[in-house]
Amino acid sequence: MTDETETDTPAPAEAATSATADAMAALEAQAAELREQLLRTLADMENLRRRTEREIKDARQYAVTGFARDMLQVGDNLRRALDALPADSRAAADQAVTALFDGVEMTERGLISTLEKHGVRKISPAGEKFDPNFHQAIYEVPNPDVVAGTVMQVMQDGYVIGDRVLRPAMVGVARGGPKVAPAPAPADAPAEAPRVDKTA
Repeated sequence: MTDETETDTPAPAEAATSATADAMAALEAQAAELREQLLRTLADMENLRRRTEREIKDARQYAVTGFARDMLQVGDNLRRALDALPADSRAAADQAVTALFDGVEMTERGLISTLEKHGVRKISPAGEKFDPNFHQAIYEVPNPDVVAGTVMQVMQDGYVIGDRVLRPAMVGVARGGPKVAPAPAPADAPAEAPRVDKTA
């Protein structure tokens, strides 16, 4: 009976080995969990770094947006002042008026140059296909000779900063023409023979 009792109870060495194995398994599970947390944290930090870089780039590129939009009104007023004096009146004007006109013209060029230096570009879409992302249609021009949807007249130039619209161009769009531009026939292609209706 004592032999049976000794075999039923584990030996102290086996119990220690079992406890060590359990502790090792727990430590390995904890190490795997910590490794996963570390990888997730590293991925989060990399995403945060990229997002921050993108936000800094956008802030640098678009920081002048509000100021540039306000300055467009100044440029428009300078252009109106230049357009108010017809070319024939300018040629006949005295030296003081000519000097004033030249000064306003130089100021407008300087303003446009400064805006371009800061990433603001003018868009003048005359003759291009209407794009609602960059153009604002003010009216339609009936013209059967021009492809429908073509910008016929620009009432006010548009401006973009980077890839964003600062102000859409205000345009008049053609209406009533063909839907797509006709494809030009190659110069060396033979003329098509007339078709005869053979059903009659």
